[in-house]
Amino acid sequence: MKNYVCLLLGCLLCTSVWSQNNSQKFEFVNFSKVTINDDFWKPKIDKVATKTLPACIYQTEIATARIRNFEKVAHKKGEKHQGIYFDDSDVYKALEAIAYSLKTHPDTALENTADRWIDIIAAAQQPDGYLNTYYTLGDISKRWTDVEKHEDYCAGHLIEAAIAYFNTTGKRKLLDVAIRFANHIDSTMRLANKNWFSGHEEIELALVKLYKVTNDDRYLKLADWYLEQRGKRYYAYGSNWITPEYWQDAVPVKKQTEITGHAVRAMYLYTGAADVAAVTNDKDYMNVMKKVWEDVVYRNMYITGGIGTGGTSEAFSTDYDLPNENAYCETCASVGMVFWNQRMCELTGESKYIDVLERSLYNGALAGLSISGDHFFYDNPLASSGQHKRKEWFGTACCPSNIARLVSSVGNYIYGKSDDGLWVNLFIGSNTDFRFGKKDVAFSMQTEYPWNGNVKMTIDTKKAATFNLNLRIPGWAKGEPVPGDLYKFSNNVDSAITIRVNGKDVAYTVENGYAVIKREWKKGDVIEYNIPMPVNYIVAGKQIKYDAGRIAIQRGPVLYCVEGADNKEGVWNLIVPPSAGFTPENMQVLTEPVIALNGKGLAAIPSADGQSVIMQQRDVKAIPYYAWCNRSSNDMQVWLPVKVNDVKIGYQTNNSDHH
Repeated sequence: MKNYVCLLLGCLLCTSVWSQNNSQKFEFVNFSKVTINDDFWKPKIDKVATKTLPACIYQTEIATARIRNFEKVAHKKGEKHQGIYFDDSDVYKALEAIAYSLKTHPDTALENTADRWIDIIAAAQQPDGYLNTYYTLGDISKRWTDVEKHEDYCAGHLIEAAIAYFNTTGKRKLLDVAIRFANHIDSTMRLANKNWFSGHEEIELALVKLYKVTNDDRYLKLADWYLEQRGKRYYAYGSNWITPEYWQDAVPVKKQTEITGHAVRAMYLYTGAADVAAVTNDKDYMNVMKKVWEDVVYRNMYITGGIGTGGTSEAFSTDYDLPNENAYCETCASVGMVFWNQRMCELTGESKYIDVLERSLYNGALAGLSISGDHFFYDNPLASSGQHKRKEWFGTACCPSNIARLVSSVGNYIYGKSDDGLWVNLFIGSNTDFRFGKKDVAFSMQTEYPWNGNVKMTIDTKKAATFNLNLRIPGWAKGEPVPGDLYKFSNNVDSAITIRVNGKDVAYTVENGYAVIKREWKKGDVIEYNIPMPVNYIVAGKQIKYDAGRIAIQRGPVLYCVEGADNKEGVWNLIVPPSAGFTPENMQVLTEPVIALNGKGLAAIPSADGQSVIMQQRDVKAIPYYAWCNRSSNDMQVWLPVKVNDVKIGYQTNNSDHH
């Protein structure tokens, strides 16, 4: 009990230090302080609790040896490790997702499972704090000799899980395990000045979280130390396929200006750098991240918000190399985009980062989770010949637990709070509370977003409170699908927003992409925020050869695709002219209510003699991209040709050879 109280006091002290020294424009409100009642997100949070987490637990505990590896260490019978050297991380991510879910869905049986896992993990920890089943069941003398073996990556996920579980339950057993491991790493690495860096970043951002919880700056120093090791070429690069660029080791972090290498590793690295910069006010990290972010968004991002194009290496390729059917767009990379862009918005107060976050969240990341909640995509292509299929699990199983922890904690990304203002970043039906000075303010939001843009917000306060209400103006509502010139709307449909307070138009200023209303707010004040949602066509920059002569369809924040389940005569010979006239329609994809789009297109059909092309009018139905491949494995396209020269003439459904 004494230790618990001391740690709690440390948290309070840390909050005080944090508020005085950090360089953030505002701080996002933790999901635990947000109650989501949204018709779009709450069912998904419920499904993660009832379907996704049971699937993760089954695979982790029964179908694979992930938990058994920890048990083998504790048994000390010389048993061998089973699985891949980074499998420990999947246990930790599942525990983190469980912690988030327990906050919104208290479940004694689920908590008992987590406690049992934690007991097993604690029993596997070595006397010096080291914890990694791959080495303790193998040759422990070789620990900390190969930067690619993910030891510190696994440690980072352990730390994140421990903090999440402590915050939810108040139980600190796993946190004590994480602290001992972090202390071991600090002694082995930073204090010993070991020539080392993390082959797979993750520990950097986790250590900053640990610093905030414990108020022990050794973890902040260790996070910064890890960042500073990159670019020193400690690894003996030889004939191995891994290059310095692959894991962002070509130059020091503070000299990096472009995105390179493995997409997930890069996202975790820059998230960690942003976290360190927020605490230390390090301008070099801030400037570098802005440059790298521009390189990602302006030259290397898919219209889904997905990233990573380099085939099985899961890495970035050359600028503008964004193939559709061969896109990688790992689910974890989109989750990483959410993390990084959240931090960038906190640092700058600029809404463009939430524009990218929202795109990645609703499209790139959410596509990785099936409607049923128990099947997954590892990669998320933008076209398919029918060869893609959602799976129950993967040998490398990072994505299921990663999307589970993101969906369970989506409340992390809705609201922000500064000394003088409340920030609404995402439009998700929810309730939360704020405090301005000595005045408590309850805030609620009701909306049917992303299907329509009518947002109603209500303020409840006993005493009038003066503060700025900052409402994000989505980039897509201003005619900008993404920041930069990589993608543009071709039809430029007018979608001017309107804002009313208590039924009357209200004056506001626009600052960094937010509509700012400053006034004295009283009990019962109602804000009505209307964001029109016309159907927009997107064209890609001429540098992206794969999308030449094609358009993508978007409505609100949601990107659309056409798939064979709704277009039985095929999708590869479709032409969508500007006159297609897509109109919204209520629809269900299995159990998922969506807004589909119906339009008139053309199909290019070879003539009987094969010497000409016959154009036939055809009804075209488009569904949200995140919902594709839930009814079957079938053909799909996001980018659709607008003229006959760009269509795949003679292509047959489920034939993998394109003509």
